[in-house]
Amino acid sequence: MGIDNLTIGIHVLSLASASPPADFFRYLVTTPGAEHWGAVVTGGGRFTALPHRPYPPPGHPSDHRFTWENGRVLGAFQVVYVADGRGEFETRATGPVAIGSGSALLLFPGTWHRYRPAAETGWLEQWVEIGGPLLERMLREGVFSPGKPVVAVSRRLELEARIETLHGLVSRKPTGDAPELAAQALGVLSLLNASTKAQDRPRSVVSAVEQAKRIMEEGSSRPVSMPELARSLGVAYSYFRREFRMRTGISPRQYLLRIRMQRAQRMLGSSGDSLKQVADRLGFSSAYHLSSAFKAEFGVAPSRWRRRKLER
Repeated sequence: MGIDNLTIGIHVLSLASASPPADFFRYLVTTPGAEHWGAVVTGGGRFTALPHRPYPPPGHPSDHRFTWENGRVLGAFQVVYVADGRGEFETRATGPVAIGSGSALLLFPGTWHRYRPAAETGWLEQWVEIGGPLLERMLREGVFSPGKPVVAVSRRLELEARIETLHGLVSRKPTGDAPELAAQALGVLSLLNASTKAQDRPRSVVSAVEQAKRIMEEGSSRPVSMPELARSLGVAYSYFRREFRMRTGISPRQYLLRIRMQRAQRMLGSSGDSLKQVADRLGFSSAYHLSSAFKAEFGVAPSRWRRRKLER
């Protein structure tokens, strides 16, 4: 999926349901027949933990409340996604683990755990509670394991769009057995499974992807041959490209183009350079080439974008 298709898909997905309140939580009542859909959503919410404020927030049912001193054991499976900020997480199996943005915490039924944001940063957490026969089968077969409860999400934009849509449904649905909720929950689990597999890749290719991203970010003023870049990092291009897309959601070429377009946007908005000067500095063959790429990325010609920027 290209950048444009990915962006359009996420935009449509986000508009499919009304957005939930900024901070909220809700637990749903399930009804007979809910298992027909395979997955059942029994709750969801989001919370912005501000720096140096008490955590966790009050108001949750007694079987979901916890303190850092005592931790908690749930009777259900939850996914807690840290969209921004950092903190710490702990289970008996993992011991203390540092958590950063883009991490998903998998809370297994019957497993003691505790987590909290760093006092100096806080964090934004988004969570969903899921049950049902398909999830139970996944847990039995080890698709998700209590031994690996922290997942570095490789396709963050897609996961965040899924959770946002799911939260829109949760905030207005009286029960958790709607097929729309089941579909979104299975989408969340699918993305988490893909991220789990990505974590199990050989460290060599994972390291190559991270190095390639850094090289592109530091040298975005010139075109880069992706096959040559992969060879210089010691990995086959086909393997490198597949792993890069799995970890970022886009191809290496699209990633570099996005970096160059963001640099062009910053340069146009903060300097008096002409479009040709910006094109030359970023390694484009002409101002026309840069203009076409800019309009494809942002939906507006660079000259018009600059005028709007100055007017604001």
